[in-house]
Amino acid sequence: MVDPIPAQAPPRSATDFFSDPLDSHPLWFKPSLFLSPNFDSESYISELRTFVPFDTLRSELESHRAALNHELIDLINRDYADFVNLSTKLVDVDASVVRMRAPLLELRDKIEQYRASVDRSLVALKSGLKQRSEAASAKETLQILLDTFHVVSKVEKLIKELPSVPADWSNGDVNMAERNSMSNGISAQHFENGTNLRETQSMLLERIASEMNRLKFYIAHAQNLPFIENMEKRIQSASLLLDASLGHCFTDGLEHGDANAIYNCLRAYAAIDNTRSAEEIFRTTIVAPLIQKIIPHGTSAVGAGSSRDELENDYRQIKKCIEKDCKFLLEISSSENSGLHVFDFLANSILKEVLSAIQKGKPGAFSPGRPTEFLKNYKSSLDFLAHLEGYCPSRSAVAKFRAEAVYVEFMKQWNIGVYFSLRFQEIAGALDSALTASSLVPIQNVHAGQRNSHELTLKQSVTLLESLRSCWREDVLVLSCSDKFLRLSLQLLSRYSSWLSSGLAARKMGNTGSSPGYEWAVSAVPDDFIYIIHDINCLASEVCGDYLGQVLQLLSACSADVLDSVKQSILQGGKSLEDLVPLVINAIIEALVEKAVEDLRQLKGITATYRMTNKPLPVRHSPYVSAVLRPLKTLLDGERATIYLTKEARNELLLGAATEITGRYYELAADLVSVARKTESSLQRIRQGAQRRAGASSDVSDNNVSDTDKICMQLFLDIQEYGRNLTPLGVEAANIPAYRSLWQCVAPPNRQSVINL
Repeated sequence: MVDPIPAQAPPRSATDFFSDPLDSHPLWFKPSLFLSPNFDSESYISELRTFVPFDTLRSELESHRAALNHELIDLINRDYADFVNLSTKLVDVDASVVRMRAPLLELRDKIEQYRASVDRSLVALKSGLKQRSEAASAKETLQILLDTFHVVSKVEKLIKELPSVPADWSNGDVNMAERNSMSNGISAQHFENGTNLRETQSMLLERIASEMNRLKFYIAHAQNLPFIENMEKRIQSASLLLDASLGHCFTDGLEHGDANAIYNCLRAYAAIDNTRSAEEIFRTTIVAPLIQKIIPHGTSAVGAGSSRDELENDYRQIKKCIEKDCKFLLEISSSENSGLHVFDFLANSILKEVLSAIQKGKPGAFSPGRPTEFLKNYKSSLDFLAHLEGYCPSRSAVAKFRAEAVYVEFMKQWNIGVYFSLRFQEIAGALDSALTASSLVPIQNVHAGQRNSHELTLKQSVTLLESLRSCWREDVLVLSCSDKFLRLSLQLLSRYSSWLSSGLAARKMGNTGSSPGYEWAVSAVPDDFIYIIHDINCLASEVCGDYLGQVLQLLSACSADVLDSVKQSILQGGKSLEDLVPLVINAIIEALVEKAVEDLRQLKGITATYRMTNKPLPVRHSPYVSAVLRPLKTLLDGERATIYLTKEARNELLLGAATEITGRYYELAADLVSVARKTESSLQRIRQGAQRRAGASSDVSDNNVSDTDKICMQLFLDIQEYGRNLTPLGVEAANIPAYRSLWQCVAPPNRQSVINL
């Protein structure tokens, strides 16, 4: 026995014992892919080389090959004895193969014979099944043709029985009563017989209609056959006779209010799928004469004179007629389990005739050129449609009614888009006309003495509020366009805010030529801006209060999310108005500061008063000081500020104006003192140079008060008086940073630490 081949395992390093096993591989290396029948070595290597270095891939493949060799050697050593004895045990194999070949060839020949026999049987079986299928199809077609012939004959036979029943039984009843001149009891009996004959005729017609329905089914399954084509004329003739007889019977039943005859006729119409004919007969027989009396057209409309195009009264009369003369048919067609739900007399009979009558008799009712009358007619029409929907037995019936072509056409007549455009021009145009005025226009109540701190004071503001309310008035608003009216309301608020902000910007620039349309802001005086502040506060309070509540109440049918969006948008519009108040206050402050600066420019006279004049130190303030705050005091004590300025706005205006005026005061005073000191320094250097040239001692100091000190003392006395004038207005001068800087600039050194007025 040959010695087994010793397995030479690859040498292991120290890391092999403490790291991953030898057969572990990286996640990207999958040896199972090598066993795949579609494995391609080149594509496999090209894919891995995109993210694996070539040396690493080669090392991993060599490691895998060594592992496979090791596994192969283990398998050979495990079954080495059987592997060696394999050749010795395979004795006379060729002879065994020869012996097995003969029976296998015989078996293959038999299998081929059986297969050929089965194929022949399968072909014969398929042929038989095909013939059977063709025979069954031919039999079915023949049966359909026979049934078609029988049904046509039956329909013709039943139709021949119809002439024995009067088509217009009403005339027959009347003539019979007149000819025989019978008593009341006998006449009533004949009318009852007439009713029975109508019912019999309607039942016969329903039966014929049922047969015609069967006939349609047979024809649909036997199209393009010569037999059917030859019978086409007979079928059409029978169908025409059925339609005519059914129309006469249905008309007779409608005129006499025979519920049973009407019910049978409707079932007949439903059976032959000819609902439009029934709806048209009801429209022309019952509905049209009633509507013609209410809304005449043609020659009768001309004779009626120039009647107004209002529809409310017409709809009221039409509702009464529907209740009186049409309700019985609507109840029959909507009865449960009757199969008559396919009819829509509301849309295709009543609404269709009403639409036609309005178009012919009152076409101006649909014209949006007169918005008020148009909206009134539109709302009356919606109410009329809601009344018709009340006859629908279910929600699905309402949905079907609204989906009818006549309903859609009726709604198209009301051009709501044009109506809104006209209202937009009317409402927005009124506000735009008011805002394009060259000056602010106070309303008459202000001049007449009828003042109320809660009422608006300017025509522009009053027009805005009226325009906002007009958007939601009952005689203006269309709920289906509520989103457009909400957008219009927000646009009105934005237009007013833009008018104010742009005007204030033009005033600040001081150039009216570059900003046409904003002359009002340039020419306005501070008292006029008090009106604006008051109106802004009133408008913001109204918009965020009662106006918002009215809008939310009108839109209460909307979802909570929609209502919240509406609320936030209107509140944002009110906030945009409130944000304008600081801008208006700044405009007033700028005007007051300009007037104050005109008086403060008299500071320059102080230099001329004390420069090289040997005047003594001043002991009282200058006359201009009293005039600096006079415009501010006059404004705050005026009638408009007393009535229309709130306490918060008054305090903001007062503090802002005092701060700005004081800041300008400080700038002018600091500049004056700086120039005086520079001039004093220059003169002193000149005197010292002259003394040195004369040989006099320059160490002798002049104990006289300098001109700069006199100027500073005069300014000090002035700002003391200025601070005392601020106190009655309610402003502490020491709390203004600019005043503290001004005090430090002109106060004597021994009084700079404490502000004492």
